[in-house]
Amino acid sequence: MSENLAAQILTACAQRGFYLACAESLTGGLLSDAFVSVPGASAVFLGSAVTYHLGAKNHLLGVDATVLESEGAVDPRVALQMAAGTAKLYSTAVPSDRVVGISTTGVAGPDSDGFKPVGLVYVGVKIPDEEPQVRELHLQGERQQIRRAAVDEALKFTVARLLTSVDASRV
Repeated sequence: MSENLAAQILTACAQRGFYLACAESLTGGLLSDAFVSVPGASAVFLGSAVTYHLGAKNHLLGVDATVLESEGAVDPRVALQMAAGTAKLYSTAVPSDRVVGISTTGVAGPDSDGFKPVGLVYVGVKIPDEEPQVRELHLQGERQQIRRAAVDEALKFTVARLLTSVDASRV
């Protein structure tokens, strides 16, 4: 399923003159792997920032340190800022304001982070010329199942956002 959804996203981006970048925390590169598994992805896919540490989220992606300190990494504002931050980070490589940013952050387990339950995941998507959007997920399973389900859900959310975005008339 992931490869099919990733291919749909890459095609939609190519048709609209968009590029694609990811910011990953709990998925640790699995989301970008879904894209690079598709032949020809390099025409659209720019890269992924795996920002597992709070400092990396702040310094590389510009996630608000106050939010990170008060709420931790598992927060809808963090997912929104990660998606916007990766779009901005990678926009230096291509025409500005043409980068779709996708982010994942959450608790994969096996234990709670002390405050947030295992399976709580936030996915952020930033489409050019639109405000970033976030989806809250409550996933079940063991650590690897949650990480893989987070990738599938991130891809589904991105497809949905691309199909309903203001710029859809350009497809």
